[in-house]
Amino acid sequence: MKVGNFEINNIYNIDCLEGMQSLPNECINLVVTSPPYDDLRNYNGFHFDFENIAKELFRVMKTGGVVVWVVGDKIKNGDRTLTSFKQCIYFQEVGFNVHDIMIYQKKNTPFMRSNAYTNCYEFMFVFSKEKVNTFNPIKTKTARHGIEKLVTNKKADGINKKVVGELKKEKTLTNIWSYAVGLGGSTNDKIAFQHTAIFPEKLAHDHILSWTNEGDLVFDPMCGSGTTCKMAKLNKRNFLGMEISKEYTDLAIKRLAMMPPELF
Repeated sequence: MKVGNFEINNIYNIDCLEGMQSLPNECINLVVTSPPYDDLRNYNGFHFDFENIAKELFRVMKTGGVVVWVVGDKIKNGDRTLTSFKQCIYFQEVGFNVHDIMIYQKKNTPFMRSNAYTNCYEFMFVFSKEKVNTFNPIKTKTARHGIEKLVTNKKADGINKKVVGELKKEKTLTNIWSYAVGLGGSTNDKIAFQHTAIFPEKLAHDHILSWTNEGDLVFDPMCGSGTTCKMAKLNKRNFLGMEISKEYTDLAIKRLAMMPPELF
């Protein structure tokens, strides 16, 4: 099956801006990606045209589709660039809703600062094209459940009013997600670390389960080591990956080929 000029369930060595221009309008259900923000890593010398990429993403996303944009900020001379929020505002200007601002917390970050608290997070901006079409919330067990008095309808006077209600056995996760990073945390695929900046497989997995259903099309326009594509395949979603670096494209394709066929 093809979408535009591309066979789905493949990764292509192409500049994503050029690639997206060959995609039809409203063909993508979900994007999970992390762009090369603030030149914090050397992505084989490549840079990206952020503003035009954002515009093309809006065009190719289906109504109700979601873009998960994983970014942080460079800290230089004690000052944050705030590139993350500048990009967030621009996505809003091109037409996206800022559906959520989530936190990706790194459980074992090694990056310490001498005069500030250890920086251990990146943002996961969740942009939607109009109202979100699919939400399959990930649940966690509650500490207690059953019938008890619950706070309700708290107003500006600050007075707690309680009514009898039921605490469920499960609740939806908060929008702060914590993951271990490094080998055994981000992934067990040693070859993935030939890329300079990978995000955890579980991060992509959780977003794919949250915002899509089986058979939907998941796109990573800057797919790096192929994490999003791998997790889409693992969860029976179709995928499309684009990567401007030939070296990283080959790495991502090789990584997907390592997946045991019995999983599918």
